[in-house]
Formats: sequence, C-alpha cells, structure tokens
Amino acid sequence: MDDENIAIMCKALGDSNRLKIVKMLSEGELCACKILEYFKFTQPTLSHHMKVLSDCDMVSVRKEGKWSYYKLNSAMVNSLQRFFYGISK
Repeated sequence: MDDENIAIMCKALGDSNRLKIVKMLSEGELCACKILEYFKFTQPTLSHHMKVLSDCDMVSVRKEGKWSYYKLNSAMVNSLQRFFYGISK
C-alpha cells in the first residue's frame, strides 16, 4: 500500500463519527439500521460517512433487499496496521 492510500484512510478516520463506526464494525458486520441507532444523525449523513469509508476500501457493503450491511475490509485494516507498526519501529 502506498503513502497516498494511507493518507486517504487516515483522512477518513480523522472524523470521530467514522472512527466510532470503524470501532463498531471491528466487532463484525452490521446493518446500516443498527449503526444508525448509535448516532444522532440522519440516514443521509450515515450514507455519507459510509461512502467515505467505502471509497478508501476500508469498509465493504452488501445489499440484502432494502438493507445495507457493512463490514471492515480486513486486508485494508491489516495494511494500515502494518504501516503504523512499521513507523513505530
């Protein structure tokens, strides 16, 4: 993973709501409706946050009927973790 992709992911995580969403998804896949219950913002705002996380490949989405289910892209999260682990050495 190159530095530009890392910077994009860090920028996505620079928002505290998106950071909380990633933390929630670290427990496993969640429906958008379950994520929304945790926050005091609208569905369009959640969609925006999820688009930012999806655009940097940190989160993947699958549709089931009218519902969207989100989960972390473990490969990208692992790459980010390896990047920061390498920096700290």
